[in-house]
Amino acid sequence: MNDVKCECGHVNPHGTILCESCGRVLEEKENEKQLLDMRYEGSARRSQTYNKTVVDKVWNFFSSVKVGVSLIITLLVASSLGTIFPQEMYIPPLMPAGEYYEDKYGWLGKLYYDLGFHNLYSSWWYLLLIAGLGTSLLIASLDRVVPLYRSLTKQRVTRHESFLKRQRMFSVSDDKLSDDALGKIKDHLTTKRYKIREENGNILAEKNRFSRWGPYVNHLGLIIFLIGGMLRFVPGMYVDEILWLREGETKAIPGTEGQYFLKNNQFIFEVYDKDKDDKVFKDAINKVGTVVKNYQTNATLYKKKGDTVPGEKPELEKVRDQSIQVNKPLKIDGFGLYQVDYKLGEMNMMAFKLENKKTGKQFGDVQVDLYDPKMNYDLGNGYKVEVMSYFPDFEFNAEGEPATKSRIPNNPAFIFKMFSPEKPKGEISFVAIRKTIEPMGNNDYKMIFNGVETKNVTALTVRKDLTLWIIGLGGLIFMIGVVQGAYWNHRRLWIRRVNGQIWTAAHTNKNWHGLKRELETIFTDSGIGAPEDQLAEDKKE
Repeated sequence: MNDVKCECGHVNPHGTILCESCGRVLEEKENEKQLLDMRYEGSARRSQTYNKTVVDKVWNFFSSVKVGVSLIITLLVASSLGTIFPQEMYIPPLMPAGEYYEDKYGWLGKLYYDLGFHNLYSSWWYLLLIAGLGTSLLIASLDRVVPLYRSLTKQRVTRHESFLKRQRMFSVSDDKLSDDALGKIKDHLTTKRYKIREENGNILAEKNRFSRWGPYVNHLGLIIFLIGGMLRFVPGMYVDEILWLREGETKAIPGTEGQYFLKNNQFIFEVYDKDKDDKVFKDAINKVGTVVKNYQTNATLYKKKGDTVPGEKPELEKVRDQSIQVNKPLKIDGFGLYQVDYKLGEMNMMAFKLENKKTGKQFGDVQVDLYDPKMNYDLGNGYKVEVMSYFPDFEFNAEGEPATKSRIPNNPAFIFKMFSPEKPKGEISFVAIRKTIEPMGNNDYKMIFNGVETKNVTALTVRKDLTLWIIGLGGLIFMIGVVQGAYWNHRRLWIRRVNGQIWTAAHTNKNWHGLKRELETIFTDSGIGAPEDQLAEDKKE
């Protein structure tokens, strides 16, 4: 498409409404009495000019404010739905996520899981919405800021008559502008921090042009913020997981790719004693019963030595011992391990004996590791026990059959098969805490409880965030844009001599009342009236 040449000689891009140089209206059909739309200085925006190629259509779609607002609303609605129930990362690791949501929240929880809201913020469609919003912000900004910048930098001092008289603030004076009066106006403009340009006796005074870029600085900050948010889903950039460790247990630290391991040597739980400790806590102890003094995990940090074959137990090298307390994390290579939760007295091992019900004679010990139970226990002399089924968190399901609510041994139960010389085919017994059932009839032998071993369990949050500075930078730039656009106004004043008359016009992007008061001060004692608000005059008529 051809460029448009103005009467002043300036060549404007196709689609320009107001000449970038003199401000003359290039579209003759424009209503001569209608005030000019100065939002983008009448510049040629790509989205308003081209609509032929696929690139044009994509550009026009994302440059639309309606599309941007729709994406924001969609993201807000989706984000609010994601807070109805906890995200999967925050639910206890008791059972598969689908079963947990259905068991905890019923059919609504099942629907929540089936629709993928349990991992909302890392789902592909949510990330796609964020990417769409970022694209919309980028294209909408470029579509407006580039032509606006070009128009503001190319504007001449002497503006066309049609441009001046169609400004909101405009007036014509038949009085002559003396050098003394002009000097006073310049002095007032300088005091008000206007930059003054002169051409053939005409004046353009301008200040705070930088405030026009405030919205686009906002957009830049938001784009950087969204990029930081999306980078959290790039492996290695962000880790926020819970590590549960039982006393004596060693596990790989999540997010370290198996390079670092942590051993829980001891978990310490201390409370205030109202008789021995500070009396400050006495009232609190009397009111709530217990006031925690200290949560502490005495841990040992290890690092893997060399490479290992998959399935092979890694060789570990001790790095250091450290006590992890609330607000006193263990830090290593950008990772921080924070004390967040605990569980006291969790069952770790149960002991049983095989006993002859008639004689009371007992045969051997059966030590069952509740986290890794063996299936067979040979007691010697023809006596042995087989674990047919194990239910860590026992309950009867809707069909009345034994089931487990979770993998945590909160209420362990077993189905044992007991072999003896008298019963070589074995006898079956169901054993739970304070409950024994013999489903195949009376047995000659039974499993009797012989003690339990408990361990304290600590919960540590493993965190690593390499995106925090990006998100912080985006937030800072956004706030700079807010201040830039909110506390300053772009103001301009044109003074032109036309056929022996003095034409004055003024414009601001906002705060017209403030501009009116400022113009009254500027034109004081000059003999020339300040530009008047044409919009106010139209309302009076």
